[in-house]
Amino acid sequence: MSNSERGRARAKGRTTAEILHGDRRKAPPPLLEERYEFLGEDDISIDRYISRDIFEREIEQLWPRVWQWACREEHLQKVGDTYVYDVGPYSIIVVRSASDAIEAFLNTCTHRGTRILSAEGSGFSQTLTCPFHGWCWNLDGSIKNIPARWDFPHVDADRHGLQRVQCEIWGGFIFINMDPSAAPLADQLDVLPEHFSHFPLERRRIAVHVEKRLPANWKAAQEAFMEAYHNIETHDSPNGANAQYDIFGRFVTRFIHNIGSYSPEALEDYGRSAAPWLDPPLTEEEQLRTMGLGNFDNEKIAEGQTARGIAAEALRKSVGARLGIDLSDCSDSLMVDSIEYHLFPNMFLFPGISIPMVYRFRPAGDDVDSSLFDLLILEPLPEGAGHPDPPEPIRLDLEQSYTEVKELGWLGRVYDQDTGNLRAQQRGFKTSRKPGITLGNYQEARIRRLQMTIDEFLNDD
Repeated sequence: MSNSERGRARAKGRTTAEILHGDRRKAPPPLLEERYEFLGEDDISIDRYISRDIFEREIEQLWPRVWQWACREEHLQKVGDTYVYDVGPYSIIVVRSASDAIEAFLNTCTHRGTRILSAEGSGFSQTLTCPFHGWCWNLDGSIKNIPARWDFPHVDADRHGLQRVQCEIWGGFIFINMDPSAAPLADQLDVLPEHFSHFPLERRRIAVHVEKRLPANWKAAQEAFMEAYHNIETHDSPNGANAQYDIFGRFVTRFIHNIGSYSPEALEDYGRSAAPWLDPPLTEEEQLRTMGLGNFDNEKIAEGQTARGIAAEALRKSVGARLGIDLSDCSDSLMVDSIEYHLFPNMFLFPGISIPMVYRFRPAGDDVDSSLFDLLILEPLPEGAGHPDPPEPIRLDLEQSYTEVKELGWLGRVYDQDTGNLRAQQRGFKTSRKPGITLGNYQEARIRRLQMTIDEFLNDD
């Protein structure tokens, strides 16, 4: 089989594109775009997830050279507001240094290297002062005061100001890059500015922020969220068998999987034993009752209507009333579907209204076998409303359950399912005699693209 023919196979039944085109309230143009390319089918080495050498190469050659989301603009609303972002061994201070300026610096004293601000997260300070000897900097990184200045005639402003880090803003997110010669953020964003002009994230607020330590390498942890292939077994869900996967370039990929509309033909590929509760296939009425996005028991389906259409209309009213926004023009897909963009190396963005998350995965210090998973729920703001102060992160340790976070509601159980396989996978990596993992050509192509781009950084001398 030639490369031009590989990767063309698809699940039976209706495609995501066909479902979107059939919606009564049409999807915006970016969601109707399809972009896939066959990227190969060789196994991915297990060493990528367990090797100390590869992990250290990522720390040295990847993380200091990529744009990564550190915080949101609403974390820095007043002059003097700070946010400390940690990734692996690195620590960055992001600060509002003036009413119209946000800057970023390495969180390290230029005297003897002490970390200046201790805890990750939000803070406030009129100056940045080292807790060891009291060296002090203005919010713009310039030296303000050195105790016993007479003993440091060799100290100059250029060498001993705080070490600057590149900082840019997109969609209300503040991104940093530790590489002074890095290309602009726009190069890494690729299609995102054009696509998200239809779903402006700067007009959203953080409703919930949960950070959990996971028992898996940062790549394995995020790859669990890059495909819907696991939905049948992990979630007992019929949704996702016909998901659409898009590769927009080196840095941006996407999936769209429909909620409230599935193809029984596609599920035949899984075998009836995988989903005996789908035999016979669900009716539109049954799909409506099992969507998981709300209680639709009082909704009726007339002839010619669909479960997703009825659910979308009900959610426009209920969610719009709760948030104080007009959702009357919002498409069915944005109201009910799981639409997930991935921005290299570690950020996931969901433009939907009922499924409005943002994810971030990063190494947990110097541990190859664990990672930190940040989960934010971003809700649209009413017209003219300002951003409220963001909530403090709710931090969960390895053994804690997402169901402990009452703000997540029904999603808590879903995230427990999503992360419940990670410890077994990380342990299985170390047991396997087979040296690599095998990926599907279509459903897991986003994982391959992620690994290919990581290789570009690790092999770039």
